[in-house]
Amino acid sequence: MANMTKKALENSLKKLLKEKPFDKITIADITEDCGISRMAFYYHFQDIYDLAEWVCIEDGKQALKDKKTYDTWQEGMSQVFEAVIENKPFIMNIYHSVSKEKIENYLYKLSYQLIADVVEEKCVGDNIPEEGKQFIADFYKYGFVGIMLNWIDRGMKEDYQRIVEQLSKTLRGNIANSIRNFEEQ
Repeated sequence: MANMTKKALENSLKKLLKEKPFDKITIADITEDCGISRMAFYYHFQDIYDLAEWVCIEDGKQALKDKKTYDTWQEGMSQVFEAVIENKPFIMNIYHSVSKEKIENYLYKLSYQLIADVVEEKCVGDNIPEEGKQFIADFYKYGFVGIMLNWIDRGMKEDYQRIVEQLSKTLRGNIANSIRNFEEQ
């Protein structure tokens, strides 16, 4: 039941974002649209920003599903781009109405987990300290998020598949090389 309520709130927020900017939407608008009480909203979320962050994270989890391995990370990145495109009105509205920091934080969380899982997989059997693994994942996370933010800022007009291919060429062998470099310390 709780998940159904959250989904109803998500659908209402996305619907309302097609009609007006994020900063003009109120909790009353959302609860009225989906037919629940304000109390029910506050049972699940602290405020509208909390709801927006939850929506982003849930969409991201759906996009990545099982694509968090070394062999499938490229598909995972493509699916992140696809999820952003599918939710373009939502993403663009939040990006332009709230703050880029909210979108950055969402993308950091999403991409970190994808990259951290790939790093962890490639480190199996290696003696690399946890802080080394985190540093490697952070390094690649910031690169990916920067590229995606530029793409969003330019209106998502470029072919994301081309961007993913360029990322693949850039990263091919580099994560494994980074891991080897940390082993040698």
